[in-house]
Amino acid sequence: MRSLINILDLSPAELDGLIAIANDIIANPAKYSESCRGKKLATLFFEPSTRTRLSFEAAMYELGGNVLTVAGADSSSAAKGESIADTAKTVSCYADIIAMRHPKEGAPLVASMNASIPVINAGDGGHNHPTQTLADLLTIQREKGRLSDMTIGLCGDLKFGRTVHSLIEAMARYQGIRFVLISPEELKLPSYVKQGVLKDQGISYEQTTDLEAAMPGLDILYMTRVQRERFFNEEDYLRLKDSYILTPEKLKNAKADLAIMHPLPRVNEISVAIDDDPRACYFKQVLNGKYMRMALILRLLEVL
Repeated sequence: MRSLINILDLSPAELDGLIAIANDIIANPAKYSESCRGKKLATLFFEPSTRTRLSFEAAMYELGGNVLTVAGADSSSAAKGESIADTAKTVSCYADIIAMRHPKEGAPLVASMNASIPVINAGDGGHNHPTQTLADLLTIQREKGRLSDMTIGLCGDLKFGRTVHSLIEAMARYQGIRFVLISPEELKLPSYVKQGVLKDQGISYEQTTDLEAAMPGLDILYMTRVQRERFFNEEDYLRLKDSYILTPEKLKNAKADLAIMHPLPRVNEISVAIDDDPRACYFKQVLNGKYMRMALILRLLEVL
């Protein structure tokens, strides 16, 4: 039995295998429509979510399975003080696989150590979000035809952005990847990611506060929102929330085949005027996330 807590739980070969399955699901959806008949996915979401929770549920339904859902700690026994370990043991009695989102870093890991069924980390605090990274990888592969030899700009909240941390860990394992880290000083990439991934692995990167200056060299622009829920005070959030707003004017020197990505939800960091630009890929990411979660469920349940 395997769980997915960190994107590094999957080797590059396994990532490529999941991408291949997802592409086959896209091409042949009917082939998979009964693959999980009789199986149940439990979605345990102790933090707000739209895309991630619904995409897990849609993924399981499209595989012919069923879903048991808990949305919010106040609607579960966590409100009574039940531990993560006990919750995991309990849900293991009802379901075949768990997708868990939790505000505390490490909670899905604790769940996986106590569950008797696979656990998927659907986001733990500011730490990891591996299935968003799976969606990102499929999007990059489908847009660029490769996962190597490109410059990726990461813009916005690089300090608390769990999607950014997971994407760096995943993409650092492919050849010829260079990162441009674009953020206010207060929201720079944490030193443990910079040292533990970029420096230790000799990955080329630069840090800047200037999005427009970085734009011409980018193959991928990955925008993120400044996350109000991660701040300790409202003043700092209000001061930093509009640090970067992507507008058509700021794209005037961008590559014609730039892929603009965002894990969503967006607040105002990408103008809606960009939505019709053929380079905008963020709603494609949403759909790709469903296909990659389908592939992951199939693999963890050992259906494939």
